[in-house]
Amino acid sequence: MNRRNFLNWVSVGTIATSLPIAIAACSSKETTHTPQPQEWQNVGTSNQLNANGKLLAKNTSVGEVLVVKTSLTNNLVAVNPRCTHAGCTVEWKNDTNKFVCPCHGSEFAIDGKVIAAPATTPLKTYAVKIDGDAVLIQ
Repeated sequence: MNRRNFLNWVSVGTIATSLPIAIAACSSKETTHTPQPQEWQNVGTSNQLNANGKLLAKNTSVGEVLVVKTSLTNNLVAVNPRCTHAGCTVEWKNDTNKFVCPCHGSEFAIDGKVIAAPATTPLKTYAVKIDGDAVLIQ
């Protein structure tokens, strides 16, 4: 082996041994920002929800939350009701099973996904359940 080949192999070896350290250093930053599971929090009562099929909680730790009973399966759905286009409060349309923004007409599916523009970002959704008389989100 001549001197040039030897130096090439040493260079490749040096890079190969430092690569895992560089990857670990970059990826550790991402893992420190992993969101922790949140506790269930009370946003209202089942009586409030049953009164008109929806419950708007304004002062929660995650901001506003809209909980609705869908007519398809009588399941509960919880979303942040602020339209991702201009920030207006979306309304639940039980007859069409979608959220509609009264300001510019954006429409969102039950799972928060955009189904009609101008919004391009889905609504934030939350897990929801009823425990006794409490409506809880996570």
